Amino acid sequence: MLALWSAASPSFAQTPPAPPAPGPIPLAVDGGVTPWLQVRGEFRSRVEGFTGGGFSPGNDDSYWMSRFRFNATVTPAKRLVFFVQASDARAFDKTTGGLAAPLRDTLDLRQAYADVIGGSSVSVRIGRQELNYGETRLIGAANWLNTARTFDAGKVTFKSPLGTFDAFAASVVTIDSEGFDKSGGGNALYGTYESLTGLLPKQTFEPYLLWRQSPNVTAELGGVAPLHQATVGLRAAGKLPAAFDYSTEVAVQRGSVGADSISAWAGHAALGRTLALPWKPRVFGEFNYASGDENPKDGVRGTFDQLYPTAHDKYGLADQIGWRNIRHARGGMELRVTPKWQLSGSYHDYWLASATDGLYAASGALVARSVTGAAGTHVGREVDVQTSFVYSAQLQLAAGFAHLVPGEFLELTTGGHAYSYPFVMATYVFLGETPAVGRRQTR
Repeated sequence: MLALWSAASPSFAQTPPAPPAPGPIPLAVDGGVTPWLQVRGEFRSRVEGFTGGGFSPGNDDSYWMSRFRFNATVTPAKRLVFFVQASDARAFDKTTGGLAAPLRDTLDLRQAYADVIGGSSVSVRIGRQELNYGETRLIGAANWLNTARTFDAGKVTFKSPLGTFDAFAASVVTIDSEGFDKSGGGNALYGTYESLTGLLPKQTFEPYLLWRQSPNVTAELGGVAPLHQATVGLRAAGKLPAAFDYSTEVAVQRGSVGADSISAWAGHAALGRTLALPWKPRVFGEFNYASGDENPKDGVRGTFDQLYPTAHDKYGLADQIGWRNIRHARGGMELRVTPKWQLSGSYHDYWLASATDGLYAASGALVARSVTGAAGTHVGREVDVQTSFVYSAQLQLAAGFAHLVPGEFLELTTGGHAYSYPFVMATYVFLGETPAVGRRQTR
């Protein structure tokens, strides 16, 4: 009775909660045109440069990139959604190399797909779309690039208490800086990817099977032949006791290029811990491995194929190293200075997996090679630092710097000059995603 009387009596009433603190000042125009139409406009600008390009002295550059994206989402029915995205990417003041992809792709259709939702457990997406799986070490949209990546694909997604199951058939879209971007040409990627979150608390297990086909691939035994390649893998990630976290992934590749056989594999393992200190520092260490080719003329292809990854900063902020023929150790720290401001730094050491294979960049392209293996295996060391600030959903800022010092391999196969890479970037959503302030929500 006392409790009931206290709750009802004005003299014992609780003090009304204080009004929420005002959020950031909205910087965009609301994109909710109608309940069935949502539009969005985004502008990203990045100024970057490098010294020691190709690890050669005097090969320096700095330039500015811009990227506009315009989206429209139409929902004519509860279970039917159409999405269209146009993109315009350009680069300015670049003095070395060309201005084609991945720097430039004038106004073009980047995405256009339909979602058919068959209830809570199944959906189908058909059309030009992004594909992102796991940590995107094998399949990702590579949105760091000015032109990024999409696929012409059909995808079916099933959901259950255990997690999600995707099956897809896709062909990567080739960027044409002057014409319409197209896919096809015999290049195809088929796969299944599962993300199982219901097996164990705070754990995710992701088994996958990927099948890649491509025509006219150069064979070790001579000539060109079609590629038929299977990638079977498993990724696991989650939280551990005592504020530890981890992620690990193993992928094995088998197949053929004409008379050549494929036998390659790669692995990733990372362990981190968030300390109970101001700024919530997270210290981490990781190791990445990808097999190389011991003999380029024996008819056995041992270099791991990293497929279509989002490779930026996976193996160093400088993006000079890819997941091919590499042993990579990394350690670092991440700091959350404020809820919106983050700072991180890391140290890298690189070694070739096979001395007779080459070094490959984040794009997968060959950088240098010593066929005899006489240049050794130590590639070099890299130090990175970067920061990001999220003002709101409309504005994000970032900056970073990477410096790679060549080891014996690069000193003997290139000019041996250190490579430095700075950048400053801003992303501004000028249309859409404006918080509701004193107005009725449209979606």
